[in-house]
Amino acid sequence: MTGSGPIALFDIQTQQALIRADLDRRIAAVLDHGRYINGPEVEELEARLAAFCGEGVHCVGVSSGTDALQIAMMAEGIGPGDAVFLPAFTYTATAEVPLVLGATPVFVDVEETSFNLDPSDLERRVALVRAEGRLRPRAVVGVDLFGLPADWPAILDICRREGMFALDDAAQAFGAALDGVRLGAWGDATALSFYPTKTLGCYGDGGALLTRDAERAELYRSLRTHGEGRTRYEVLRTGMNGRLDTLQAAVLLAKLPLLEGELAARARIGARYDSLLAGSGIGVQAGRSAGAVNARGLYTVRLRDRAERDRAAAALKAQGIATGIYYPRPLHRQPAYAEAHRTAIAGGAPSLAVSEALAERVLSLPMHPYLGDAQVDRICAALLAARG
Repeated sequence: MTGSGPIALFDIQTQQALIRADLDRRIAAVLDHGRYINGPEVEELEARLAAFCGEGVHCVGVSSGTDALQIAMMAEGIGPGDAVFLPAFTYTATAEVPLVLGATPVFVDVEETSFNLDPSDLERRVALVRAEGRLRPRAVVGVDLFGLPADWPAILDICRREGMFALDDAAQAFGAALDGVRLGAWGDATALSFYPTKTLGCYGDGGALLTRDAERAELYRSLRTHGEGRTRYEVLRTGMNGRLDTLQAAVLLAKLPLLEGELAARARIGARYDSLLAGSGIGVQAGRSAGAVNARGLYTVRLRDRAERDRAAAALKAQGIATGIYYPRPLHRQPAYAEAHRTAIAGGAPSLAVSEALAERVLSLPMHPYLGDAQVDRICAALLAARG
């Protein structure tokens, strides 16, 4: 592609043109068999996603990434009196689920360079909660923000020592890996979102749960279907309506053959961005480990302050280049979570300074597998010029 003309943040249409014939065929097959709920395409998709993530992984398709988080926590019995630790700099879904279940979200600061949960701050807040004794430390939700794996070895070490459930929110990171192991095989469970702009997205809402624990997988299947047992009218537990539509599974099956190539393209584009911005003073997202493979769900940079970020966004928009400002208010500053944050640690929660700074400084640039080199060059030139 050339560098002229508008540049979108995402490009779903180019991808759709490549697979339109297979999309039409698969959707027609669903219309023909009429099994719109839990049809054969759902089972096929689950098997293929599990195989993609590694040996021994089970996959359960669900209705959204948010419902994946909720089903995983319901399966653990998380509720009133439980503390669920999660990053302050992420999307609202990660925090709303504990509150819906009656648990208390405890916000943890993030690292300035990775934008992901800071394990040392997690340890500090777990210790504070445990010392106060009002809440039980029950779970950690690690978010692989913008496609970069969180520090799972450190998170898992803390969870094992503290007896907590480790839930991987990989909504933006399907296809990412750490130390040769793909996400989906790290946490006790992994929640995926198939929102249309994700690395693997459907044409509506959809999600999945991944786990190496066969008993958890069976429990997830029950919970996603109203707590069913062996038959439709055997209700073993309180569940929810959280099933993945067969039509959305058909869309995802049509997209799967492109995934490996698209991940490689995202990696190449991300490397080009990194190279062009090196030495500029613009912060690029980077993991702690050389073994971290970023799925590049978004390409997000860190600027000096809010004024520079807003100036850059306006300058790129004037040149027809779309940008995104994700999470401009950290979760603990949101009205919906302010009371939970204020009361979670009675003695007063430590500062979440990095999360607050990133909320004012980060800017997401166009990132999709169909960006051309000339377009990336033009984006970086415009960004550098906007800084002055």
